[in-house]
Amino acid sequence: MTAFVFSGQGAQVPGMGRDLYEKSEKAREVFELVEKVIPGIKRLCFESSKEELNETVNTQPCVFTVDLAAAYAVKEAGIEPESVAGFSLGEIAALAFAEVLEFEDACRLVSKRAELMHKDALEKRGSMAAVLGMEKEEVLYGLKGYESIEAVNFNCPGQIVVSGREDEIERYMADLKKNGKKARKLSVSGAFHSSFMNNASDKMGEYLKSFNTQKPKMDVYSNLTAQPYPDDEKGIKENIKKQINNPVRWEETIRNMISRGIDTFIEVGEGKVLCGLIGRIDSSVKVFYYTDILNQDGGKSTC
Repeated sequence: MTAFVFSGQGAQVPGMGRDLYEKSEKAREVFELVEKVIPGIKRLCFESSKEELNETVNTQPCVFTVDLAAAYAVKEAGIEPESVAGFSLGEIAALAFAEVLEFEDACRLVSKRAELMHKDALEKRGSMAAVLGMEKEEVLYGLKGYESIEAVNFNCPGQIVVSGREDEIERYMADLKKNGKKARKLSVSGAFHSSFMNNASDKMGEYLKSFNTQKPKMDVYSNLTAQPYPDDEKGIKENIKKQINNPVRWEETIRNMISRGIDTFIEVGEGKVLCGLIGRIDSSVKVFYYTDILNQDGGKSTC
């Protein structure tokens, strides 16, 4: 059984998606449809500078667009997944692909999500860092001395991301280094998936009241619960709302997918971050980057 996994914020690079646009008819259709709802998306993806692309209000719509373009290009190549999951922002693309959200609604939603999170990030200056080579319990225990820092992304064995005030993140990373531990600062503009995003989460809940949702066409695994999304509208909206200010339970999500029969994962979107994480979670499953499929590499993974 196959699952598509949709890349999240942080995967963005200047020129992203141009190859897809030029080579895949279905990908081109996605770009043109998004362009109608979010004018300028093609310019942002293809021509913007790194600095412009790294602004959350630009990053999220661009990553969302390339995620969906890659997914439909793989579908165009003849592969359809039984399940989908998206990392953070990627979950909105997964919901659109599974037709939980109408395409135009998903475009509007991702733009609003970006706007709200960008605003919270400006008002509450924060950052994120990936803690490497430490167990969950060790990370959680070590955070007790830091007022603002929260563990927010449980990515894979030996990689947990923390969010907090910028100055405290810097101090925390320096303290880890003194103790022979490693951490890497992430290229994001705020303390996402933490209480720093409470206001954005609340406002997203209000915004969602005007949206209609549909029962998922396939299992969409939730960052919030690490389980498939519920079928009912209230449950779907609650997951979308709370996903903004709660941890991403990625390792648990992948393990749950594998336990239910998924043995092949295809990362759709920019970069190969999820390929790497899944390989560390369970090396027995097959993991492909979407270009492996489009380039017909005979089943050989470049992840």
